[in-house]
Amino acid sequence: MPSMHWTYAKAGVDIKKEHGVVKAISGVINHQKDLRGFCGLFELPFDLQHLIAISTDGVGSKVLIAARLDKWDTIGIDCIAMNVNDIYCVGATPLAFVDYLAMERPDERIAVEVGKGLEAGAEISDMYIVSGETAILPEVVNDLDLSGTCVGYVKRDEVIRGEQIEVGDLVLGMKSSGIHSNGLTLARKVVENSGLKYTDPFPLNPGKSIGEELLTPTRIYTEVLELLNCCEVHGLAHITGSGFLKLCRISDLGFNIYNPLAPNDIFTFLQEKGNVTDEEMYKTFNMGMGFAVVIPESEEREAIRVTRGTIVGEVVAKDKGIKVGDVRVL
Repeated sequence: MPSMHWTYAKAGVDIKKEHGVVKAISGVINHQKDLRGFCGLFELPFDLQHLIAISTDGVGSKVLIAARLDKWDTIGIDCIAMNVNDIYCVGATPLAFVDYLAMERPDERIAVEVGKGLEAGAEISDMYIVSGETAILPEVVNDLDLSGTCVGYVKRDEVIRGEQIEVGDLVLGMKSSGIHSNGLTLARKVVENSGLKYTDPFPLNPGKSIGEELLTPTRIYTEVLELLNCCEVHGLAHITGSGFLKLCRISDLGFNIYNPLAPNDIFTFLQEKGNVTDEEMYKTFNMGMGFAVVIPESEEREAIRVTRGTIVGEVVAKDKGIKVGDVRVL
């Protein structure tokens, strides 16, 4: 058993301090809309029936694992997914994407591999990559950094803001494909401080290396759009950085996740090797649930049919906070 209890903060990412940075930059920007949700919404002066949704995000330190394995063909999927899944959270349909690739030095081979992932993600999301920017920044970037921006649209009267969420609503969880693109700083510290290499076989699936397991692309939850067409939906949450605390973005009420999805093998591995507490795991990773949908009880059967998801919990009073099984997250 490792002597140290690893946390995201000890690994170098303090979520509370990160929120402070967001608050600081927001405090000096007057030309802004509500920043609480997963993406921004704004009006078009020539179309009063629709709103434009916009989201921006990157792959983060997952690129460091791609560099260790020299495997670049999937991080483009992560880049698309991190943005598109946020767009889904307001009920919007992805329309177009632009990417930003910053490289330490020009490398056409790596650029082609990154492009393959971007193309795959765009195809899954059924949208176009309409532009992008490539910058060579030898004094700023090591290896490369990849990010992007997604634009979508939604009818004004169909926006999902979480305002309809009420006590007694059900929470439907949709399975993640793995670690997705969050918490990789903690994951890397755990692996590297355990004396392991990314090329070592992953103990719970020896057919893959540890690095390949961590590079499993983020799932793109396209079935959310089908769900919105046939079910009443009160809230949508993309479970990314800060884990289950992301539920706070859609409601001030509490959440009792009494039937959590089984964590993927990668989380079991990281928790054991890093001696990470249950609370820290659920505050850092998706723990097997990459997307959550809040629905009225009457929609349970149809929502499960469309998404193949699982009812994992319910909405409870605000003073009950967020609980996952026996673990108090908030």
